[in-house]
Amino acid sequence: MNPTPVIQLQNLQKSYGSSLVLKGINLSVSAGQVVGYIGPNGAGKSTTIKILMGMLPDYSGEATVLDMDVKTNSLAIKRRVGYVPENAALYDTLTPMEYLQFIGQLYELEPTHIERKALDLLRLFQLSDHTNARMTTFSKGMRQKVLLISGLLHNPDVIFLDEPLSGLDANAVVLVKEIIRQLANDGKTIFYSSHLMDVVEKISDRIIIINQGQVIADGTFAELQHQRPESLEQLFSQLTGNEGQTSVAEEFIHTLKN
Repeated sequence: MNPTPVIQLQNLQKSYGSSLVLKGINLSVSAGQVVGYIGPNGAGKSTTIKILMGMLPDYSGEATVLDMDVKTNSLAIKRRVGYVPENAALYDTLTPMEYLQFIGQLYELEPTHIERKALDLLRLFQLSDHTNARMTTFSKGMRQKVLLISGLLHNPDVIFLDEPLSGLDANAVVLVKEIIRQLANDGKTIFYSSHLMDVVEKISDRIIIINQGQVIADGTFAELQHQRPESLEQLFSQLTGNEGQTSVAEEFIHTLKN
């Protein structure tokens, strides 16, 4: 008997006004999988994640996380999942330690446990020297590191990442990729949305491509490559109807020169 899926969507539909953004998404994700969820801008990636996080309750179809219905158990789900959004507003006047203490208290962690854990995680992200600095002075990459720590601080079972590498330097990107891999090895489920095809290709056990609110491909990279023997980037362009990027780039360069 197959174990209960950690994430399950059945005929998920979502509209904004008269525009139907999700057009019947069906998918099932098992524990320990790293799922790369990719698609063009406006395809419905962030909308899907926000629904799974209980942030957009006005949808049709079924959405469950950890065998709990998202509409009726969103608070219980939030206690057990981590979320790093694409665009998040930090409380700039706080320090990283103050912000992480605030987040830890939301998850009802012990204050001494929060402080110890926050100090260790900030050190691993090379932010020890900025623990008590106001975040108004932080670069985008520094803010992103704090967001990543805040999303993982309570050791969640399921982690939703929406463009988590945005603004990070090369060393931090390598570290985050390795963290994702080890989290999966520890049985965590990672649902990962990104535009960085090479990263998705390397870290994902499974890749789901969404276009215009519908799943158009689902499988391991090897399975998708077997169907169409190209890189993930080329496969993505082909499936989403964005071929011809080489000629567009050539025209761009030509225009610059003239």
